[in-house]
Amino acid sequence: MANENLESKRWWIAVSAIVMQMCLGSVYAWSVYKKPLMGTHGWAEFPTQLTFMILMVVLGVSAAFGGMLVDKKGPKFVATLGGILFGLGTLLAGYAAQSGNIVMLYLGFGIIAGLGNGFGYVTPIATLIRWFPDKRGLVTGLAVMGFGLGAFFIGKLVPDMIAGFSLDAAKPDAQGVATTFYILGGVFLVLVVASAQFFKNPPAGWLPAGFTPSAKTTSAADSFSIGEAVRTPQWWMLWGMLFLNVSAGLGLLSQLSPMAQGVVGKNDPALDAKALAAAGGTILAIASIFNGLGRLFWASVSDKIGRKAVFATMFVSQAVLYIVLPEIANVVMFTVIACYLLACYGGGFATMPAFAADSFGPGQIGRVYGMMLTAWACAGVAGPLVFALDALKGKSLYVAAGILVVGLVLAALYKRPAPRSAKA
Repeated sequence: MANENLESKRWWIAVSAIVMQMCLGSVYAWSVYKKPLMGTHGWAEFPTQLTFMILMVVLGVSAAFGGMLVDKKGPKFVATLGGILFGLGTLLAGYAAQSGNIVMLYLGFGIIAGLGNGFGYVTPIATLIRWFPDKRGLVTGLAVMGFGLGAFFIGKLVPDMIAGFSLDAAKPDAQGVATTFYILGGVFLVLVVASAQFFKNPPAGWLPAGFTPSAKTTSAADSFSIGEAVRTPQWWMLWGMLFLNVSAGLGLLSQLSPMAQGVVGKNDPALDAKALAAAGGTILAIASIFNGLGRLFWASVSDKIGRKAVFATMFVSQAVLYIVLPEIANVVMFTVIACYLLACYGGGFATMPAFAADSFGPGQIGRVYGMMLTAWACAGVAGPLVFALDALKGKSLYVAAGILVVGLVLAALYKRPAPRSAKA
């Protein structure tokens, strides 16, 4: 009976993790706030976009620190703290929009919400890995699928919310943007903190009924400490694989709408700028769905064919498609390729937690994988930068293909570290 209760409990934790990640993933829809903020306050492109860059760096760094806190203070404490900070940061973004204070936007949405997002992001992943040793790929895929899909839903809701709360629906104003941030901040505060209350680590030594750990994975008893893990070349190889996959994906995301508009424009030169922008936004929205679905798909596949095989497949197929993409003139084919590339981008996020747990054990996975998420922070700068550099205009997709080939080499060379017991 006790094992049945624990079996039920772990699935409730999985559901709460998905809800939490959908709220946190809303930050990927930043672009729907950007233009209204720029138009309302006269802010330039770079100072406004800097908010998102700050958030991504803070998110990656705080996820590393949050992973350490999870192992020390427990998942409920860290997830609750993350929910409070994320909700508070979004509320402060509302005040920044209302007052026209861009520094407050950096502080609220960039730093405080970024801290909360990092704490919240790493906690369900570290917790679910311990509860689901039999389905590591599937369950982490479900959780981070929520993060990918959160941007889609928010991206659809926010424009209408901003217009609806503005004094003139045809022209978004500070009131519309601020009210939207205030409402979402309150919703995030309630939902993330409420979801956090379900988080708890399983009893020591607990395993699902009928499950026997594979000899190809590191057991809880043999788990590496964070100090031991980072001293292995394997930890750095996994860090590099995550960095390279995310750099390519974020670079594409940062330029996908303009690229899509270019393809659509070639097919229909009569379209005006507004129609082209709408077409680019539609392709971006469709591809964003696959960012979420790819997380579940690739993570589930990794349970069957292995994490290494999944990363090798994603690297080689993406490299080929990044080389082909500049030659694609058909809108449908361009959209299909974009969907696949973003599915691989999301798949890397979903598969890597299980890859890390297989290699270094679940004992300190919060610290081990949390520290690995610094690769996300670095990629958040490197990827968009490569695609934005004037010197690489027209060549950035080939650069992305090159870094994915490097990732393929790392995946091909990777071998799981020897168990700690074998070194004793």
